[in-house]
Amino acid sequence: MTSHIKQIPANNPVSARYTKLFSPESIAVIGASNDLLKPGGRVTKNIKENGYTGLLWAVNPKADSVLGLPTYPTIEALPKSPDLAILAIPSKFVLPALEELANRKTGAVIVLTSGFGEKDEAGKKVEHNMLKIANGAGMTLIGPNCSGFLTHAYKGKFAGIIPTLPGQAVDFISGSGATVDYVMERASTRGLSFGTVLNLGNSLQMGVEDLLAVHDENYGPDSASILMVYMEAVNKPAKLLRHARSLVSKGCVLVGIKSGATAAGEKAAASHTGAMATNDTAVQALFEKSGIIRVQGRGDLINVACVLAAAKGRIAGKRICIVTDAGGPGVMLSDELNRQGLELPQLQEQTRAELSKILPPESSTLNPIDALPSRSAEQIKEIIRVLRTFEGDHIDVITVLLGDSGLSDNAPIYREISKVMQTGPIPVIPMFSSVVSSRLKIADFIDEGNVFFPDEVELGQALGKVINWVPPETCCSIPEGYDHALVAEALEGHEGILDPEVVSQVLRAAGFRISDQTEVFEEQHLRETCRKMGYPLVMKVIGPLHKTDVGGVKLDITDDDMALAAWNDLLGIDGAKGVLLQPVIRGQEVILGACREGDFGHLVMFGLGGIYAEVLKDVTFALAPLSRNESLKMIRGIQSYPVLNGFRGEVGMNMDVLADTIQRLGRLVSDFGQIREIDLNPIKGFDSDLFVVDARIIVHP
Repeated sequence: MTSHIKQIPANNPVSARYTKLFSPESIAVIGASNDLLKPGGRVTKNIKENGYTGLLWAVNPKADSVLGLPTYPTIEALPKSPDLAILAIPSKFVLPALEELANRKTGAVIVLTSGFGEKDEAGKKVEHNMLKIANGAGMTLIGPNCSGFLTHAYKGKFAGIIPTLPGQAVDFISGSGATVDYVMERASTRGLSFGTVLNLGNSLQMGVEDLLAVHDENYGPDSASILMVYMEAVNKPAKLLRHARSLVSKGCVLVGIKSGATAAGEKAAASHTGAMATNDTAVQALFEKSGIIRVQGRGDLINVACVLAAAKGRIAGKRICIVTDAGGPGVMLSDELNRQGLELPQLQEQTRAELSKILPPESSTLNPIDALPSRSAEQIKEIIRVLRTFEGDHIDVITVLLGDSGLSDNAPIYREISKVMQTGPIPVIPMFSSVVSSRLKIADFIDEGNVFFPDEVELGQALGKVINWVPPETCCSIPEGYDHALVAEALEGHEGILDPEVVSQVLRAAGFRISDQTEVFEEQHLRETCRKMGYPLVMKVIGPLHKTDVGGVKLDITDDDMALAAWNDLLGIDGAKGVLLQPVIRGQEVILGACREGDFGHLVMFGLGGIYAEVLKDVTFALAPLSRNESLKMIRGIQSYPVLNGFRGEVGMNMDVLADTIQRLGRLVSDFGQIREIDLNPIKGFDSDLFVVDARIIVHP
């Protein structure tokens, strides 16, 4: 499998712009050097010695010859404009060099030099001028402050390793050069090989989202099936969402890190949803909706990629069979698989009978299968053959856990595992624990294009991330009874915190079930209105935003005297304008809300409702709009889910109706971006009779 952005077709007007970046016919290294301890020396050497077939020029005013290449003192002296220029010169010379390259109509420039916007305000001003020059010339600009590019055409990086392993199963787009280098260094010891590796540095003109779009637009059958992504900021969430989902639909699996994910401090929010949502909550929701497997560190990134590389893509199901030569690792992997919600199915009698013919009597033919430390290459080969023959419909992955007992030679065992990893209907993923005593044998194993795990718990965690991944939904239907025109009419002309009557109009037009309610602004109308609505009642103050916080809710009012006493208490609250009367509704409570998170769109929240919503924080988040399956996933994701289903004989909530309610809110906020925050807290009731009991909507143009 090759792994690169292919030669870009000339008839593709969107992608043709990047031909000179990915497939240049000529490269000039500005600041090329004979000193291999300098970026200009390293990058020139890497390009020269790793298969580049185009014209390679060195520019250095102080050297007659750099690494035996055609060498020129200035950019002006070059025989013609290069397709790609790589700048490895002091920061004070970058801007003049960029101007000269723009005048010569160079198509693409990679700036390795640091000391710009990442340093200080003066550097940011220089970056502004760099961007102005590049955009004015129609030039593609990468960096500054990056370590370079690896493509199928050239190896233009000055730092880190140059991949030499076969396979090239992984592509990598990163906003950090150091992260690229560290990941590749560590991953190479595990057997992972890289094809296209793109580092953006300060992302002055192009960010991770932009290169993801280029990757998507040029993705083909010979492109890598695994794409790693490292981001320190999400600046174009809609672009990320669109192209990540497109890549997933083409068979690419994306694994990503978004760093800088510390919890946000206090922020001004008028709703429970707004108070509990953080920027990282939005990032997590975006990754899930995009179909990106999110991980937290380099180790997880490599582990997930190793599972995908060994399995040659996604895994069909949750059923794992463990083959081990020692009890402890098998038990620890079993425990981790259980924590991940994966299964260790019981093997069939026929399978166990066949395994008994292969293994000594002391072996266990259960799952895990214990082949004992005396296992041989032939036994491991036959165990996998039997499993694939008799358990093809019952297991989805075979894991093989091996140490080096010294009782047999591991080399032939590794060779057999290498063979079965390349063929067969059930993927085989190995864990080799003896990374010191079997170091050279493992090196031979990965040289053949294989990956391995050094730890069984890490293997179990990575399997969980891959197998529990849910593909993004392709469409979101419009709920029955949702009237877009009526909602628009109800919202017309309103701004700020909406009055209860307007809130009711909006929600009814969107198809929500609202409990009956009546507003009372004069004491003389109180008794008549209460009797007409019928006791028992709930009375809520109109005016203050957070009613519960100021004692603005009175429950179970059963007669006129209680109603009058409640009226007097509520109208004594600062800012009170009147009261809202509602019938008492019994049942379980959930909270549903949404808040706008900048360019991410609306973040929808679902969880345990009532006054403890912000205390318990038993909530899930997702980006609107939402499908039915996404809505059900939100419901099942809270810890209180078993309670909602009904607990100890109590009637629960109808999950289909609840999912419809979530989907309805997602549609409402997606259609009407002026809704900044909305809380439906609580939604209350039993079975299918679920009502919005209290609601708050805040609108901004």
